[in-house]
Amino acid sequence: MGKAISALLLATLLLSACSSGNNGDTTGSSVMPSATATQEASAAPADQGKSPAAPSPSPTSEGTGGSESAAATATSGTATAQPSEEPAAAEVPLLYHMNKNYDIVPNEESTNKKVVLLTFDDGPKEADMINSLIDTLDKHQAKAIFFVNGYRVKEHPELLKLIHDRGGILGNHSWDHIVLKDKSYSEVKKQIENVQTIVKQVTGESPVFFRPPHGAGGDVGKKVAAENGLLYMTWSVGSLDWEMKEKEQGKTDTLIKNVTDQLHSGSNILMHELPWTVEALDKLLTTLEGKGYTFVDPRSIELKMR
Repeated sequence: MGKAISALLLATLLLSACSSGNNGDTTGSSVMPSATATQEASAAPADQGKSPAAPSPSPTSEGTGGSESAAATATSGTATAQPSEEPAAAEVPLLYHMNKNYDIVPNEESTNKKVVLLTFDDGPKEADMINSLIDTLDKHQAKAIFFVNGYRVKEHPELLKLIHDRGGILGNHSWDHIVLKDKSYSEVKKQIENVQTIVKQVTGESPVFFRPPHGAGGDVGKKVAAENGLLYMTWSVGSLDWEMKEKEQGKTDTLIKNVTDQLHSGSNILMHELPWTVEALDKLLTTLEGKGYTFVDPRSIELKMR
């Protein structure tokens, strides 16, 4: 009988303990993380692995919010990026020289001789024309010499800087565009050297090519040019664009015919900063390329005549 009572008492105690444990589990289940929270927590290490210095903007961000996010990214990147060094300008090898006919001649037999030199006189005049000319030159991967007058540079130094900044090669065309051959040594010296000075002041570089106005420099012009380290030249092919009139019809075809009628290897082509020359240039260069010619880089020409 005593054993039966003891067994009953033990069963009662065990039942009470089980009821208390279930209550604890129920209490605990109210603070257990949900499945979604668990998944988000397990994803956290991957998010933490991303660089906080370069947050990606939300793909739905637009307007100011997106701009601010991009600006923050750029600022953060600047702070951590190492400064890059600008590559040094490539040296242009001296492959050509100028002969007494002002043609461009290769220094070596193996160098391409079917080239032309492109030149434009009497600038700088207008930004639109300058940009159009250089846009066309860039399209054909060509360089040209822009022979400038000092009085024009004084009036609009920003146009000279435009030519220089866009990769045009600057040449000296005297200050006042006057015939130099009958002038005194001191006057010619002033006409040439004042251009050297103002171009250097505006661009930081002095011209290395000189073309006398009207092709008339005389011995004194050649002497002063040499004293200033300038290669003296006139031209060997004239486009005759300076003879054309504003209302003249067919100027583009006339200009191209004028050039191609005289065309030969090494042609030193004279053109001007004129509206019809701007219009004709793309077709002219395409025509020259079709005839197998390429465009010599003026920087590859030696600064002495042979």
